[in-house]
Amino acid sequence: MEGPALRIGQVALPTGVPVKTVRFYCDEGLISAVARSPGGYRLFDPAVVAELALIRVLRGIDVPLPELKRILKVRRAGYCNCGVLKNSIHTRIQSIDQRLAELVVMKAELAQLLSSWQECGGRKTA
Repeated sequence: MEGPALRIGQVALPTGVPVKTVRFYCDEGLISAVARSPGGYRLFDPAVVAELALIRVLRGIDVPLPELKRILKVRRAGYCNCGVLKNSIHTRIQSIDQRLAELVVMKAELAQLLSSWQECGGRKTA
């Protein structure tokens, strides 16, 4: 451990991750508390702050939780995870490109529908 154990609010505040989300990440196994205080509060190694910052960035680009677990596992094992991160980012770019293509098609279909729209004049047609 790099220093004294930190309570949940002390790891949440510098990362901008809400306390509730820190608990969720604990429950999902992304991070873990090193101990519990006598009052039952989760206590964290200060290194969790850097991990939460990384998780926040990766979640910001919609990296799924299973992929996050894999990235963190490699990172914790002491391996350079540049390749893992690059692969995750590349996969995410491909996913975004696919979604953009789907949205372009959807936009064209909506434009076609709109251009062929016939006003009913507000009257109920039989």
